[in-house]
Amino acid sequence: MRARERGIIIGEMQPGPGNAITDVEGVFVGHETIDTDRHKTGVTVVLPSKDNPYLNKLVAASFVLNGFGKTQGLIQVDELGSIETPIALTNTLNIGIVHDALVEYAIQTCREEGHRVTTVNPIVCECNDSSLNDIQERAVTREHVFRAIKNASPIVQEGDVGCGKGTTCHGLKGGVGTSSRIMNIEGESFTIGVLCQTNHGRLKDLTINGDAIGKNIYDSLYDNEPDKGSCIIIIATDLPVSSRQLRRIIKRAGVSLARLGSFWGHGSGDVLVGFSTANRMPVSSPAILSARFLKEGILDTAFRACAEAAEEALLNSMLEANAVTGFSGEHRNSLSEFI
Repeated sequence: MRARERGIIIGEMQPGPGNAITDVEGVFVGHETIDTDRHKTGVTVVLPSKDNPYLNKLVAASFVLNGFGKTQGLIQVDELGSIETPIALTNTLNIGIVHDALVEYAIQTCREEGHRVTTVNPIVCECNDSSLNDIQERAVTREHVFRAIKNASPIVQEGDVGCGKGTTCHGLKGGVGTSSRIMNIEGESFTIGVLCQTNHGRLKDLTINGDAIGKNIYDSLYDNEPDKGSCIIIIATDLPVSSRQLRRIIKRAGVSLARLGSFWGHGSGDVLVGFSTANRMPVSSPAILSARFLKEGILDTAFRACAEAAEEALLNSMLEANAVTGFSGEHRNSLSEFI
């Protein structure tokens, strides 16, 4: 059961109809989960649009809170301010294989539309699930990525699915979570949606709406555990913003980690990636493009929406995750067992 269904209300803004990243029109999410005796892992793919993002690029930005991570593609995102492929999330040692699959996907889809791809910049993010998953065997294949894309849907599964099958969050079972917030600006409605892969934090630090609940959950089990492991947060919106403005917005997702008790420890790769479905940039566009942008002072509304949605998404990732025992016998309880 998700946070809101349990009466845990994060913030003051209203969620979208699905309370998910897919409340942003055109965004779909797909998972492929690998759940065997030795493998607790998978891949999750965020499709940013219904059409081909390579041929109709989206405004994008990234921000790294702590760089102990292996994310691919962010250099070009920061340089050009756009994305051109789906965004994939997986485990640390499967980054290369998933990257290769997205390259092949871009080549195939563009070929079908009469365009020859000679360069492409896939975005692949990761968390290390090696405590529950035999990560050295690199169980995720290109076919898993292709199936995740094919099965992508506006209905987002949460918890220990896809890239979140083997993750750990605040000493309990982590996973995939999502949430959204609606903004009304001068009579227009806009949405910010968040999807996260959680694999960070100490149990003793876990805080929900100001309640230091982690101290009351088997306090001795994870005493002195370091805050490590990574958290990936993907932010989607239909706000008309520039890449610079979007980067300002997605930074506020860091608030969510802090409010739940993480201090972005040394071993935690905490990475934020955002995109907007407004102001598209077609490959075949004229030399001069027209675009709308928010007034800077209005961004406060988006800052709050991003922070609230990210916090609820992180919490949903834990509440929706089942307890999991890994290949070496390590066990992760579900937060839902205690609240």
